[in-house]
Amino acid sequence: MKALLFERPVWFATGPLVWEEEPQEMEDFTYHQPVLAAEVVELLTPHPGSVVVDGTVGGGGHTEMILKTGADVLALDQDPEAIEQAREELAHFGGRVTLRQANFRNADKVLDELGVQKIGGALLDLGVSSRQLENATRGFSMMRNGPLDMRMDPRTTITAADIVNRSTEEALTRLFRDLGEEPAARRIASLIVKMRKDSPFTETLQLARAIEKVVGRHGRRHPATQTFQALRMEVNDELGALEQGLRVLTARLEPGARIAVITFHSLEDRIVKNFIRDHSREWLDRPEWPEPRRNPEYDLRAITSKPVEPGENEQRLNPRSRSAKLRVAEKVG
Repeated sequence: MKALLFERPVWFATGPLVWEEEPQEMEDFTYHQPVLAAEVVELLTPHPGSVVVDGTVGGGGHTEMILKTGADVLALDQDPEAIEQAREELAHFGGRVTLRQANFRNADKVLDELGVQKIGGALLDLGVSSRQLENATRGFSMMRNGPLDMRMDPRTTITAADIVNRSTEEALTRLFRDLGEEPAARRIASLIVKMRKDSPFTETLQLARAIEKVVGRHGRRHPATQTFQALRMEVNDELGALEQGLRVLTARLEPGARIAVITFHSLEDRIVKNFIRDHSREWLDRPEWPEPRRNPEYDLRAITSKPVEPGENEQRLNPRSRSAKLRVAEKVG
């Protein structure tokens, strides 16, 4: 079924925010097309009889491809809508796929509940789904009015509105600058603090229009893109979850099993790159030490020396994939 988007400008969630002059038709809320799917399966090397953790199942695209290799999958997602969508899409695989609503940072707890000690692989796709972005009631969209929410997991308590209305000007400036990489961070924070004295921010378009007053419109990118990104990352503690999730999942890998991570943000990619680097050094050496010491964190071997990026064909078919970077590492014995 198709729905007519009548609000202008229209934003397509498959890539950077753009302004469109005329209403477009697009499918009702869907999850994004899996990015780098073939490369993930090739580099993750799942095999029959193993259990692979997909920590961000979304609509189930990557999970389905892993299941087709013969491996079983524990599919996690903190978004209950994603779990229900994946349950529907993957029902024909029966008991070979287990779905749980959970943040991948808590994968060890789910594995303990299931009695699984070691896993044959792990995947994290850190992109935000089109379904989440297009659904106004979730509060992610700058083009569709809804509550200023942005929670991936509705069970969490802090919303974007809480952050916008309660944080100091200095805290907002740091947030927009550090997580959003927004050049106008201080001016945006100053305007928010001034405007919220008269009327607290409760809706997405209310905030988006305020930001537009500061940034203005330049090209096809929505002026509130980076600020909304920063708020979403803060609400869901995305960087903290990534750091914890990498440790938890790596610890559960059996020797020879691999972890694959797809990032869409430079801060995320840096965390993954540094984690693999730090866990791939067998020996550590410092000038003040009499001799090198074994690295207590050594448990990985980097499979990708540089991140794998989508080819021209995938970028053309799925513009959202343009900023994707895939890094893979293997557990050492």
